[in-house]
Amino acid sequence: MTESDIIAAIATAPGRGGIGVVRVSGPRLDVFITALIGKPLSPRRATLSAFNDARRSAIDEGIALYFPAPHSYTGQDVLELHGHGGPMVLQLLLKRCLALGARPAQPGEFTRRAFLNDKIDLAQAESVADLIDAATAEAARSALRSLQGAFSRRIEELLDALVELRTLVEAALDFPDEDVEFIQQSDGAGRLAVLQDRLQEVLSASQRGSLLREGMRVVLAGQPNVGKSSLLNRLAGEELAIVTDIPGTTRDAIRQSISVEGIPVHVIDTAGLRPSSDPVEKLGIARTWEAIEHADLVVLLVDATQGEAVADREIMGRLPAALPRLRVMNKIDLLSRPPAFEGGRDAGTVWLSAKTGDGVDLLRRALLEAVGWLGGSTEGLFMARERHLQALQLAKTHLGHATRQVANLELFAEELRLVQQALGTITGQFTSDDLLGEIFSRFCIGK
Repeated sequence: MTESDIIAAIATAPGRGGIGVVRVSGPRLDVFITALIGKPLSPRRATLSAFNDARRSAIDEGIALYFPAPHSYTGQDVLELHGHGGPMVLQLLLKRCLALGARPAQPGEFTRRAFLNDKIDLAQAESVADLIDAATAEAARSALRSLQGAFSRRIEELLDALVELRTLVEAALDFPDEDVEFIQQSDGAGRLAVLQDRLQEVLSASQRGSLLREGMRVVLAGQPNVGKSSLLNRLAGEELAIVTDIPGTTRDAIRQSISVEGIPVHVIDTAGLRPSSDPVEKLGIARTWEAIEHADLVVLLVDATQGEAVADREIMGRLPAALPRLRVMNKIDLLSRPPAFEGGRDAGTVWLSAKTGDGVDLLRRALLEAVGWLGGSTEGLFMARERHLQALQLAKTHLGHATRQVANLELFAEELRLVQQALGTITGQFTSDDLLGEIFSRFCIGK
């Protein structure tokens, strides 16, 4: 598998549709154009044409688009055949392209070629898949900003400032008698402090952008019959979970994704936590604790008419120490108490009624605040993945080490080099082939 291969794939989603697209990329596609269309195509101009088989019989009729290298998505010659969206028609067109010498494209191979041919960097390439997979309008807009280079520009600004600092350090190393003084005179410490502040800004924005992509996993936990399933139904806006007065009705986790201010929230309703001899209920309780281990936030529901009991405090005590938790005092409709939010304990306490919906808006806001989402406009945010966060955190760590090594320029220079290497993995300056394979294998075929 090399970049000199001609690749082809159906670029539209499986199934029937009004329009279907077969995309071809590779060097010297004039042979393909002659065989399929029977006449030359003007670059970047839509041409109505029949798409012919080997006997010059029409397979379909539609629009042909030709993008000669290097002015194309992949940086190679690209041919797109826009025909009718029937599965059989598209399969016949693809089969014809394969007969002419193309091979089936691997997942993400068109975008990988765009990256290898310097049409986009790695962060932009990943945002292509993020844009396709976006679950909310805000996530889609943020992914588009990343695709247009907003995230990459912030990383490049950090790298430019880092290179300037590294240049000073290397110059100081050439004058061993005045090395530390040289750095001090050039305000090396000030430059380093500015770099740390800028990196923290990018990291904070990336963490918020990561929420747009990944969403947050919220587990509803508590004793039986405190209203977990009722709350799930209220948040989802539909009857997903069975609600009865019988404790232990929910035996297995029920998952539902909702959107809160544009943030995907994956809510998991779990079995009530209590001692049980029922083997099925015990299995459900074990799965509840398993879900809690992988949660970003736990919402502990308490029956407000009973108050917080010893069992509730025992549940809270078993939660992982670093896991954010939010208390919900449910059933305030039975107390004639108004909804309210109280801060001060963990992520706070929300008083609400899952039955009537009073206070649920307070809960939605508390969910976002509990995981560090400050709310407000999402303008200017960009999409970030877990590997981006890890790279930024690694760069932050090495910058911290660098501040303690200013008096030892060799170690100082090495820490700065490691910072540059960590940041370079985001845009693809320092990226292994194995990582590229893993990233692009998750793309859909045809993209």
